[in-house]
Amino acid sequence: MTIDRIGSIDPIQPGKKPGQAGQARVSQGADSISISSEAQEKAELYRVQKLAAAAADVRAERVAELKQKINDPAYINDAILNATANKLIDTLFG
Repeated sequence: MTIDRIGSIDPIQPGKKPGQAGQARVSQGADSISISSEAQEKAELYRVQKLAAAAADVRAERVAELKQKINDPAYINDAILNATANKLIDTLFG
């Protein structure tokens, strides 16, 4: 069985002149940029996070004191757990 071609296939596309594909167009208008308010907020948040990460921990003695209290088995009791849970709930949902 033989299949005849339906039309000729020309691998070269006519109509394009060589050397014109790389030319750039020059616009006459001035360039401008606009930044959305959401992008500005995110940039500010990023800047604040970088500042906070770079800041020295000025409360190192308080952190050491709390670590010592947490490691003490007599410190953690129901009153402390309830107070901590209430502060977390107030912070998250209050």
